[in-house]
Amino acid sequence: MINIPLHKLFILIVFLVSLTSYCPAEWNRYIVTGKAQGTTYNIVYYGKDSIVTKRIIDEKLMELDSSLSLYKSYSKINQFNNSEKGIVLDDHLLAVIKKTLIVNKDTDGLFDITIYPLVEAWGFGKTKSNNIPDDSEILSLRNCVSSKLIELKANYLSKKNPCVKIDLDGIAQGYSVDILADLLEQHKINDYVVELGGEIRVKGTKKPSEEKMKIGIESPSEDEFDHQPFNEIINLNKGAVTTSGSYRKFHESNGRKITHLINPKTGFPQDNELISVTVYAEDAITADAYDNALMLMGLEKALDFVEKRKDIAAYFIYRNSSGTISKKASSAFLQLKND
Repeated sequence: MINIPLHKLFILIVFLVSLTSYCPAEWNRYIVTGKAQGTTYNIVYYGKDSIVTKRIIDEKLMELDSSLSLYKSYSKINQFNNSEKGIVLDDHLLAVIKKTLIVNKDTDGLFDITIYPLVEAWGFGKTKSNNIPDDSEILSLRNCVSSKLIELKANYLSKKNPCVKIDLDGIAQGYSVDILADLLEQHKINDYVVELGGEIRVKGTKKPSEEKMKIGIESPSEDEFDHQPFNEIINLNKGAVTTSGSYRKFHESNGRKITHLINPKTGFPQDNELISVTVYAEDAITADAYDNALMLMGLEKALDFVEKRKDIAAYFIYRNSSGTISKKASSAFLQLKND
């Protein structure tokens, strides 16, 4: 059984309910849902016929898993992780690696796909545990963690140390959403919402009203690990929205909540005032790549980082100095709310 976190369920409800208006004969509304990548997907699109079927979507997702999934033993990512020196990449892994190297440089190393040895050590790898590594283990593993230890030449990704392993959890679903959106557009579909694991990309408008699509943003309660209803909605006719949160994945050990967001520079889980970051960008791979890095920066640095960029906007939920939940948005994100 797959449990749908509240933030994903709400997003699903928002766009499904918002697309229930009557369509004239020239417009048909199609809904495709299923399970993939350990979660669910939901696609709504307008067209003259149901040319993009569940079978087509599932085949594309299986193709992506064969490249990017740590849970498929034969996948390209696992081939790299199990190699001594590196491998030739397929098109999907190549595209994702190119993006990760750009974002790694942009974020001064806070986004780093070589984080996987530390992810495993903290109990968030393929085998889950409540493990807390000691300082000596973390220090040792940091020798395996740095994008300086990998090198991309043409379509060959090499590693300078056999212990280097990559984890695309912070970007693969965003990329997958973009691939599904591209698939729709290849079939001349230009009004759609694609959602996979809570990551969303939209284009066009609802038919026949021509209204923008509605996307909900979660507002955590006083206990950031307790899911609560949403109080923010933005209207979009293009772009992507993703969210990273300290409450998304965590485990408890000796009464301590350990988040899955590991800082590649320190080797320790995120420990600052931020509870969640929602990022808007033109495509989902960009939004997905930056949301985790912004979480690790902390509010002040993250907001300054976003305000200096034209390609992303962000909405932050954080615990202020008095201990209560507060929110802050970048100027570009405020414009999205007002549109």
